[in-house]
Amino acid sequence: MKIWVPSEAAADVLCDLPEVECTVYDGTGPVPDGPEEVEVWIPPLMPVPRTPELLARMPRLRLLQTVTAGVDAYRPYMPQGVTLCNARGVHDAGTAEWAVGAMIAALREFPGFAVAQREGEWTYHHTGVLADSTVLIVGYGSIGEALERRLAGFEVEIVRVASTARDGVHSQEELPELLPEADVVVLLVPSTPSTTGLVDAAFLAAMKDGALLVNAARGPVVDTGALVAELRRGRILAALDVTDPEPLPREHPLWTAPGVFITPHVAGSTPASVRRTLKLLRSQLLRYLAGEPLKNVITGSY
Repeated sequence: MKIWVPSEAAADVLCDLPEVECTVYDGTGPVPDGPEEVEVWIPPLMPVPRTPELLARMPRLRLLQTVTAGVDAYRPYMPQGVTLCNARGVHDAGTAEWAVGAMIAALREFPGFAVAQREGEWTYHHTGVLADSTVLIVGYGSIGEALERRLAGFEVEIVRVASTARDGVHSQEELPELLPEADVVVLLVPSTPSTTGLVDAAFLAAMKDGALLVNAARGPVVDTGALVAELRRGRILAALDVTDPEPLPREHPLWTAPGVFITPHVAGSTPASVRRTLKLLRSQLLRYLAGEPLKNVITGSY
């Protein structure tokens, strides 16, 4: 059975399996020979630009296993009869940890103090604080649960929102009533047609003065133009691990907008995520080879 894997590390944990032949393809450089023989494809972390073309050349493909929670780069092009699985859970720790760190960094003004340090300036003043705040988690799945666990000691109130309501979790339709009460709004939704542009001018206008928007979801969830306009008014703050466009061009106005802290899509890029990804890949391939039900199968909407 021929498998394309994204790294030598992935090949190392899979190629001792019976009758498995691994080819490393990280999405750059020439396409390896024999895509028509590939039965399982594990794409790299960053989406492969030629995905539609490659999938069309894989008539024997039966499983596409991503190393990301998001599958928006592959889902529209999936051939009939191919199972699509994501890596739900492997990036929970890193993404949740980033979100907590981003909240603290933005509210306690760490980026500004870092600039002052480089200039040798003692810029004493009061800052914001996470304690006693209301944190609204928009997209309450496994990462949202991981974030809530990490916020347990910070003396905050958690409000949970998902696409549909369930016990203890509000529906997305309730956001207009919930946003004005939130001090921090954390975005953890998947990228889908219904979440593209979710955070538009009306969403941002509903946030209270001084509130912090934290985006650890996907860039297109936020209307970048509307966010830049709101930041320039100085009414809200933002901490972003993802942007639209991405990578963010050097001259883009978001870089210099006041009150924004940006990292280059690194929330889930940690050694813990790598370890957990490799563990998931081996578990999935063992299940696949044994004909057992696979984990994290994507059906319908997320």
